[in-house]
Amino acid sequence: MHMSDALVSPAVAASMWATTAGASALSARALRRRPDDRRVPLMGVLGAFVFAAQMVNFSIPGTGSSGHLCGGLLLTILLGPAAAFLVMVSVLTVQALFFADGGLLALGCNVFNLGFLTSFVAYPLVFAPLARTRPTRGRLALATVLASVVGLQLGSLGVVLETVISRRTSLSLDAFLVLMQPIHLAIGVVEGLVTTAVVLFIRDARPDLVLAGSDAPVPPPSPRRFAAGVLLAAAVAAGVLSWFASSAPDGLEWSLARASAGAKANAPPGALHSLFAMIQERTAVLAREARLRAGDPEGPDTARGRWPQVDATVSLSGLAGAALTLALAGLLAAGLRLVRRRSRPPSPQ
Repeated sequence: MHMSDALVSPAVAASMWATTAGASALSARALRRRPDDRRVPLMGVLGAFVFAAQMVNFSIPGTGSSGHLCGGLLLTILLGPAAAFLVMVSVLTVQALFFADGGLLALGCNVFNLGFLTSFVAYPLVFAPLARTRPTRGRLALATVLASVVGLQLGSLGVVLETVISRRTSLSLDAFLVLMQPIHLAIGVVEGLVTTAVVLFIRDARPDLVLAGSDAPVPPPSPRRFAAGVLLAAAVAAGVLSWFASSAPDGLEWSLARASAGAKANAPPGALHSLFAMIQERTAVLAREARLRAGDPEGPDTARGRWPQVDATVSLSGLAGAALTLALAGLLAAGLRLVRRRSRPPSPQ
């Protein structure tokens, strides 16, 4: 559900950039005001895991489409809305800059659709009221699946509205909507089930790390063993499981292909579109991995007609992306901790 620059107008892109920039600033401010929040150091390792998990596309039977774990709800359950949102900013920025997965001009839209709507809408309005504090396994599973579905439905609706409002194509609202919502309903159910399995596993191993509601207690410092386990899972997903990713188009590409039948082509790129495309072309040094997974005809012959796509380049690119996300989210966490320390009043002598 990563939008390309071709779908958004400069006005819509600027509005969404401003919205997500404001949300990022407010999230950072919220974390600075919580000096006892010890989940912040986990931002980097969980960001690496979500990046790696997003590489593993799964097929949607009977549709010819595929989906992948977005990870926004998982991050929010483990980190809280503010930290989770900043981690999603890190994940999507690395994908856009280094993998050309989603446009740079459309980055604000993608952060809003995949991060904001889950962390600040689906989580507080669906998950938290249903889960409350110390929920049963069944109640936690129900809350997770429903929040995942709601988050994906809102995100796909955001994609449709941003595309139609931009008017860079002649896609009609009803035709695009009737394709986007059902396919992302299926993806949301799968994401909910996978997220439930991960959350229940973590709750059994480290119940102090699962936010069951807005009034959940602050956990003790997380052990290095947990962080090492998350990084190992990220390495396995990026280095091995990525070979088994489906090459079928994702929900957005699948919907666009069907909704655009008979529609006019995108408006020609303007100066701003060309500028962002030039920047992305120079920064997306790891985009070859994305072409491999998608079977792009411009990629090498090994990408076509082969599954699993066992290739060291796929693994190395995925590991590099996870490492970049770890670094970026980790720097954000370290910066927040540094600012928080400097803003504390000096202790009396």
